[in-house]
Amino acid sequence: MSTNSKRAVITGLGIISPFGLGVDKFWNSLIEGKSGISRIENISPDGHTVHIAGEIKNFEEISTLDSKDTKRMDRYTQFAIMAADEAMADSGLEVEKLDPYRFGVIVGSAAGGFGTFEKQHLTIIERGPSKCSPFTVPMIIADMGAGRISMKYGAKGPNKAIVTACATSAHCIGDSLRTIQYGEADVIIAGGAEAVITRLGIGAFTSARTLSKRNDEPQKASRPYDVDRDGFVMSEGAAIVIVEELEHAKKRGAKIYAEIVGYGQTGDAYDIVAPDPSGVGAAKAMEFAVKDAGLKPVDVQYINSHGTSTGLGDIAESKAIAEVFGDLSVNPDLKVSSTKSMHGHMLGATGAAETIVCMKVINEGIIPPTINLDNQDEHVANLNYVPHKALRAKVDCALTNSFGFGGHNASLVFKKYAE
Repeated sequence: MSTNSKRAVITGLGIISPFGLGVDKFWNSLIEGKSGISRIENISPDGHTVHIAGEIKNFEEISTLDSKDTKRMDRYTQFAIMAADEAMADSGLEVEKLDPYRFGVIVGSAAGGFGTFEKQHLTIIERGPSKCSPFTVPMIIADMGAGRISMKYGAKGPNKAIVTACATSAHCIGDSLRTIQYGEADVIIAGGAEAVITRLGIGAFTSARTLSKRNDEPQKASRPYDVDRDGFVMSEGAAIVIVEELEHAKKRGAKIYAEIVGYGQTGDAYDIVAPDPSGVGAAKAMEFAVKDAGLKPVDVQYINSHGTSTGLGDIAESKAIAEVFGDLSVNPDLKVSSTKSMHGHMLGATGAAETIVCMKVINEGIIPPTINLDNQDEHVANLNYVPHKALRAKVDCALTNSFGFGGHNASLVFKKYAE
């Protein structure tokens, strides 16, 4: 069967982010240029050199889950279910009317249950192996977000978790597109979840010299493309979208945010952490995604960049964008922004969170800014990064990039739906 035999659209959105629960809070904060970064409260900063993150505050108060169930779920799984609940409600899908074997879940996590791992390891050390919880393994493993969501909604079709570090949820959405194109499902709950603001998570990423140490100015710490950037800011949360076969969505009169028209994926084969400084892997992912969409680079009007606020990453990606789409001297209409400047880096949830950004950009005609871009680094490509303030613009076609440790690259192209 041709991979282009069926079309896939996005019909539901859900997110829990450092701004709180819900797409409206997330989107409104972004277009207002607000930062969700603050001092860490859920763990002790003692001994750490990094004291800031994009943390979800007062989670127990905003949780919509039964407290009995949550005792058997890691924090990341709880995030995943809450985001899925919002996306499903937004989609208007009636589960009882779906063929359960054509209803799937592809939801991943870069790290899985870090918090559970730490807690249970400490329990073994302090109280002995017999005191380790029997639920430890299903709480830790990275596929349990997908498993729990499928159980809640009776989704018996394709069910898996992709793990490609920070490209995780972009790959989950891309593979959902392919699954629907091949005719293997009608509806897929897709995205990612992450909860790595733990002592191990912060300590390990700090040791890898990837995190910003701007503890005295949390809201100014994530500054993609700025000459004074000093690393990314860790965040937590989950983002879920409903990917649906077009005719299935039309038949039930669904609201369609946009069509997923292109998916490109490559590997850098370069380094375990650093991107290929030439940006060739990122460029090829974007090139393949645009080609898969049957479009030309000039058709893409907005790019939500990976833009993590790291020295090498921002330069490599900007070079790649300029190579594929042209810089301002060639393509003055292209807009690029990194919303990680506001919501931080949600690791495995990032690709889906930024997919939601693209959905809102296409539907609202507003491009969120790259905040904290006070002094653009001369080494990044000459592009319009939409500094400081949101910009009104008609966008019919958007692309998002997600790149992960290990050299995993994924690009997705979305287009305003038209018959």
